[in-house]
Amino acid sequence: MRIATWVHRTAVGSLMLLAVGTAAAQKGETVKIAWIDPLSGLMAPVGQNQVKSFQFFAEKFNKDARLNPAGVRFEIVPFDNKLSPSETLNALKTAVDQGVRYVTQGNGSSVAGALIDAVAKHNERNPGKEVIYLNHSAVDPDFTNSRCSYWHFRFDADTSMKMEALTTFIKDLPDVKKVYLLNQNYSHGQQVARYAKENLAKKRPDVQVVGEDFHPLAQVRDFAPYIAKIKASGADSVITGNWGSDLSLLMKAANESGYAGRFFTYYTGVSGAPTALGRNFEGRIYQVAYHHYNMAGQMGQWQNEFRQKLNDDFYTGSVIHIYNILSQAMARAKSTDPLKVAPAMEGLKFNSFSGEVEMRKSDHQLQQPLFITVWQQADAKSPYSPENTGMTLAMVKELPAFVSSTPTSCQMKRP
Repeated sequence: MRIATWVHRTAVGSLMLLAVGTAAAQKGETVKIAWIDPLSGLMAPVGQNQVKSFQFFAEKFNKDARLNPAGVRFEIVPFDNKLSPSETLNALKTAVDQGVRYVTQGNGSSVAGALIDAVAKHNERNPGKEVIYLNHSAVDPDFTNSRCSYWHFRFDADTSMKMEALTTFIKDLPDVKKVYLLNQNYSHGQQVARYAKENLAKKRPDVQVVGEDFHPLAQVRDFAPYIAKIKASGADSVITGNWGSDLSLLMKAANESGYAGRFFTYYTGVSGAPTALGRNFEGRIYQVAYHHYNMAGQMGQWQNEFRQKLNDDFYTGSVIHIYNILSQAMARAKSTDPLKVAPAMEGLKFNSFSGEVEMRKSDHQLQQPLFITVWQQADAKSPYSPENTGMTLAMVKELPAFVSSTPTSCQMKRP
């Protein structure tokens, strides 16, 4: 099995080729990126971790010409959107008024949908002042299908891609027989349930879906009633796309109730969940993601440095993808103008921490490997322990990009 690493000399070789002879006009420019995500409310710990992640890697790219062939200086401008679409649109307007031309967001597909529409309208009405939306984590598949936009680029794998990978893994687990679907009641959670049922029906028609529930996003403080329903259903496994407090509180309730089944998740490594799991879920929690805690090489060094400097765990690997593609595209375009950078990003292949990835031109969905990990005690092979739990997410399966890649119905309108 190939262990994906980001070895500096591999990435640097391709980057330096771009830099040769590129004494471009953008060198030395400051590129401001408006970061619009929650810094208050139940999901604040996730947002606080991610804004630190963007700032940490801005510093890395700003100081290392091998990472940053464009020679620009990245600067993060944070906005607290309180997980609200209306607050997000206010933040977007403020950022644009300040001359910011790049925007990133990722927590909540309901927020992301509003942002995609607002950026497209702004760009149509304001030629010469275009804005690019860099989606780091909002995974509704519609954003790169029926609602795709030229100005939107997604760096996480979407809900359908992750479910394709997860059910490919479940297909080979014969003791998974009865599954309960518990998800947040908004587009991402609804899509998790939809794709779980579709994929299981194709790959494991013998598996019964014995229950399905949706709950309000970031509002439930006690998941005990949901766990009681799961236990009563006889489910041996739960599939959930929950994140943030909605996952950590779910795990807390499952732990307190003594539920002994498996959980197949998207966001176990995110703030709060590792602590809620503790040691009681060893071998029973699986995660599908494009990044995991026990990557070696440069990524491993950066994760350790992030923890030492910020007393936190780095888990949003799309941050690195974003800086990587922006710098390379700006070097190619010899400009920081979004109108010139966007076409340079399309179809761009580059080496990152998980190997070679590609920004698919047809729909602006990053194509990348995915990893299945399991919650277990940290050991010499998988030493990184999130939230100092003594536990870790150890890789059990790597799926190359072509396995999880899904087709797109995007009919993109280009300028």
